[in-house]
Amino acid sequence: MGADVSARPRGIAILGSTGSIGTTALRVLERQGSRFRVAALTAFNNAGLLEQQVAQFQPGFVGIVANGSEPHAGWHVGPQCLVDAVQRDDVDIVLNAVVGAVGLEATLAALARGKRVALANKETLVMAGALVTAACASGGGELIPVDSEHSAILQCITGRQGVDVRRVIITASGGPFREWTPERLADATLEDALRHPTWQMGRKITVDSATLANKALEVIEAHFLFGIPYDQIEVVVHPQSIVHSLVEFVDGSVLAQLGVPSMELPVLYALTHPDRVPDSGVQPFDPVAHSPLTFEKIRSEQFPAFALGVAAGRRGGAAPAVFNAANEAAVSLFLDGRIRFQNIGSLIASALDAFGDLPGDSREAILAADSAARRFVQERFAC
Repeated sequence: MGADVSARPRGIAILGSTGSIGTTALRVLERQGSRFRVAALTAFNNAGLLEQQVAQFQPGFVGIVANGSEPHAGWHVGPQCLVDAVQRDDVDIVLNAVVGAVGLEATLAALARGKRVALANKETLVMAGALVTAACASGGGELIPVDSEHSAILQCITGRQGVDVRRVIITASGGPFREWTPERLADATLEDALRHPTWQMGRKITVDSATLANKALEVIEAHFLFGIPYDQIEVVVHPQSIVHSLVEFVDGSVLAQLGVPSMELPVLYALTHPDRVPDSGVQPFDPVAHSPLTFEKIRSEQFPAFALGVAAGRRGGAAPAVFNAANEAAVSLFLDGRIRFQNIGSLIASALDAFGDLPGDSREAILAADSAARRFVQERFAC
């Protein structure tokens, strides 16, 4: 069944419109103007690109998060602009593509007003999965993943009861260090970490891919998105990034979603789910050209952030928020050239030892644990 093109175009708010996912989404929306219109745009601090987007799409609301940004007439400034954008009556779908914990409040606000949240901000669910799913249930909103791995799972299980699923298998590219020895990894530079073999992403997310912290975040996210126990979620390395996830059902059948590495398809599907609409953004799939497809085990001993993150998810409470905050703070230090690549995992481990048992049963408790973990990591390298 196709989408109803006779209905008015649905209003979209894009949080993080100047980032990788945000610019991808605008390319999709440019082609899908009969179905969607851009109602609100926000960016962190890239005012120049945001101006260009505003001129092209003419949204009714424009916000820039960074306080101190040069004011523009009619623009909203400061973190509150994220919440203000999603609460507008002309916004039907919120694409949350901001990076980091700052996206939590906007997700909760949108779900409380019964809106669809197309979620690319995985930290929202990692920090406060129980609170987000509760807000979704009580407010009548929808939570639709944008990550290619979770979009693949959703596409495989849509129309099927959750009890039919035996396990899900999330794929990982392996990042730029997949074949590196421990000795070589000890000398990895920032330039090495940012040289991703498959995807073009922002700097923070690219480093997360290099440490495999992103896969731990995705395991926790899958747990909350689909209500799947951690014991039924696995991760394998798939260097070609063609199979985005697999779902094994109780009868032994396995479904997988395949496609060329492009975020345009999962972005579009998050806007149209459960429908599919014609689109020319993704090139036709050629199985011969993309062969062979290979799979490998994760080398957890070389990428400790992955095991630490999954363990934090299992631990529950504030541990996932601590993991996420410590990782964000450590990656920021690495991007600034203040720590080595191998320090990221050790800082996460130390923060979890210090704060992993804090409660996580309220928004205030989660934010307190988040702040404590960030301070802990930052103060280690304050000088």
